Amino acid sequence: MTRSPFRRLVFGTLRRLLYLWVRSETINQSSFTLNLDRSRPVFYVLQNPSLTDLAVLDTECTKAGLPRPVLPVSVGSLIEPAAFFYLTPDPDWLGRQDKRGAPPTLTRLVSALTQNAAEDAQIIPVSVFWGQSPDSENSPWKLLFADSWAVTGRLRRLLSIIVLGRKTRVQFSAPIHLRELIEHNKGHERTVRMAQRILRVHFRNLKAAVIGPDISHRRNLVKGLLNQPLVKQAILDEAERENISPEKAKAQALRYGNEIASDYTYTAIRFLEVVLSWFWNKIYDGIKVNHIEGVQKVAQGHEVIYVPCHRSHIDYLLLSYLLFRNGLTPPHIAAGINLNMPVIGSLLRRGGAFFMRRTFKGNPLYTSVFNEYLHTLFTKGFPVEYFVEGGRSRTGRMLQPKTGMLAITLRSFLRSSRMPIVFVPVYIGYERVLEGRTYLGELRGASKKKESIFDIFKVIGALKQRFGQVAVNFGEPIKLAEFLDAEQPDWRQQELGPQYKPAWLNETTNRLGEKVAQHLNEAAAINPVNLVALALLSTTRLALDDRAMARVLDLYLALLRKVPYSPHTTLPEGDGRALIEHVKDMDLLAEQNDALGKILYLDEQNAVLMTYYRNNVLHIFALPALLASFFQSASRMSREQILRYTRALYPYLQSELFIRWSLEELDGVVDQWLEAFVEQGLLRFEKDVYLRPAPSSRHFVLLTLLSKSIAQTLQRFYMTVSLLLNSGQNSISAEELEDLCTVMAQRLSILHGLNAPEFFDKSLFRHFIQTLLDLDVLRRDEAGKLSYHELLGELAEGAAKRVLPADIRLSIRQVALHRSEDAAETAVIAEG
Repeated sequence: MTRSPFRRLVFGTLRRLLYLWVRSETINQSSFTLNLDRSRPVFYVLQNPSLTDLAVLDTECTKAGLPRPVLPVSVGSLIEPAAFFYLTPDPDWLGRQDKRGAPPTLTRLVSALTQNAAEDAQIIPVSVFWGQSPDSENSPWKLLFADSWAVTGRLRRLLSIIVLGRKTRVQFSAPIHLRELIEHNKGHERTVRMAQRILRVHFRNLKAAVIGPDISHRRNLVKGLLNQPLVKQAILDEAERENISPEKAKAQALRYGNEIASDYTYTAIRFLEVVLSWFWNKIYDGIKVNHIEGVQKVAQGHEVIYVPCHRSHIDYLLLSYLLFRNGLTPPHIAAGINLNMPVIGSLLRRGGAFFMRRTFKGNPLYTSVFNEYLHTLFTKGFPVEYFVEGGRSRTGRMLQPKTGMLAITLRSFLRSSRMPIVFVPVYIGYERVLEGRTYLGELRGASKKKESIFDIFKVIGALKQRFGQVAVNFGEPIKLAEFLDAEQPDWRQQELGPQYKPAWLNETTNRLGEKVAQHLNEAAAINPVNLVALALLSTTRLALDDRAMARVLDLYLALLRKVPYSPHTTLPEGDGRALIEHVKDMDLLAEQNDALGKILYLDEQNAVLMTYYRNNVLHIFALPALLASFFQSASRMSREQILRYTRALYPYLQSELFIRWSLEELDGVVDQWLEAFVEQGLLRFEKDVYLRPAPSSRHFVLLTLLSKSIAQTLQRFYMTVSLLLNSGQNSISAEELEDLCTVMAQRLSILHGLNAPEFFDKSLFRHFIQTLLDLDVLRRDEAGKLSYHELLGELAEGAAKRVLPADIRLSIRQVALHRSEDAAETAVIAEG
């Protein structure tokens, strides 16, 4: 085409005519320019012959200042008339294609480089996607012509250009150096075949990452589940157990499959993005996406499982939209069966949702069909999304992982590890969550309402509110094979049995859940609302004057910059005053003026709601707040004392809040925080001792405010231990202790005005008690009663004196003592 002036003229004319209509853009340009050696010859490879794709490529290269594909290029003594070739050769005069044949340009390049060891050539795979700009599409019928796995004829391509030409995206991939392949010394023919194979796999993986794998029709997929050995056996077991015919059991399995399976269609995905994205795009001021490059890198060649935190029903839409915008396939999403409603359920199913029941107990046939369906998705390489927390967090903190889906995933991988699995944590941070009003009642202690996607639409009447920005941070991926290598080094050699349930499955799955939760918290997006909530909820009256508030916020920002929580954590822009103005604009902060200046405070409704936003980042401030707590009752402490008490209390904080540092890392992190405290004037370091500021100083007030952010957590710990000790050895079960703690917490919250509903959250007490059991501080006897280490009381009291005010300790002890006296009196009356 470019070998003669006439053909170059024809091509140039075609390109100019094409760009009277077509508009194109390059995505992920940094992924290949960083590895591009401008001193070496560059060749571009397109998957299939297409003049229009070549014209788009030539335009994008010109815009980016890259070598043009249609110009001659020399490699040693070889002069190629053009710097591009097609992986699939041009058809012959009769329209036939020999897909086995090698591109002549590639063959000549390998020969030239074999003869000249000093030369190299870079081959850049390029993919052109027509109709890949969801942000600007507004006509759903255009989606019919978007790129897919279907065979594309010339007529369809013409229609795609006409309909979608203004929405075209080009993706360059990292260059492949031919010299590296030749140095394998495989010979000319095998080197050419190796290069072809690498390019074919690359194009297939890239297309799967952008459009999604080529999955079978839903009906065939569901029927195929019934032919798998594990499902066949489950059908026979069901027939025997229920005393029905195998045909009837098989029909039941088919109904389960149809109930579960998505009807994923790419056009529906595009339609959903167009129709639904406007909803939250109008509500929020903007979306900040961070660290997605790591996902784009790992998506090719891996089975990607997205594991977001779950704060809002809108999480589903937001993540799929952002993945699509960044050239990644929207995932299949695990949805509760309650969302399988008329119309809505059908639309969600076509958008990739598959439905699961709340419990699988007592239904082994359903369990088998569901497991097989998920295994099929995993082995086909289709991205999947599920929430390890199970439901939405109503308190703003990371919930304890529900490990059911993780266990299914792990068993599937043990069954077939051909497709490597990687978990991608996604932290979604809202400055104002859409369901805030719904959560408000639950934060005040109302019973949890049944989840419904219609919760989203309840906010339509409140659209006059400002919802601020949303941050979506992608965390550090977790490769399942590497995780198993660390946890169970010989997992590949073990005999796992027909159900793939090794003895270590439950314990390993629990640790995987903890690791996912920690990686989610590592990717936290700290925003102005989080920091204002943290500051004001640490005050007695939920109020500060504006100058003091600005100083507190500036301190928090300085500490977080000095000791970053993780490379994936993000901080807000601006100083303390800018953060205050931002939160005031969102009507989350009230203001009162007097002759001495402004006072900022939280009204009753916002005070409760702001506990949600404080809890989003409590894990980040837990350790520095604990260190600050030590100096509320002690004016001086040595490093050894600080480390001793930190090591004693940290495991419980880490378990509840999923803090990232291991015990082995703890000492070093504590030293970093102490250094930061000294730098900010919160402590002084003299003669190997850390000294607190004078109690009347501004710095002591700041240190006290920081300590109070974790005070209620420490109070819950002390409360639990006090009730246990007053009950005595082997006299109370874990469940009874949990109930007592909840009642006591409610009582103390009234007596001390604690406006924090999670203070008496039963699940937090349950988890703390379980952590004590896991660490062998507590043990159960045969009757389920708890015994404890004989030094528990001494250790608990010693730690409590360091971190809790005397009035709180006294109040907790009195309530616990009265409870034990009442119990003893009741027992005496009963005996009498």
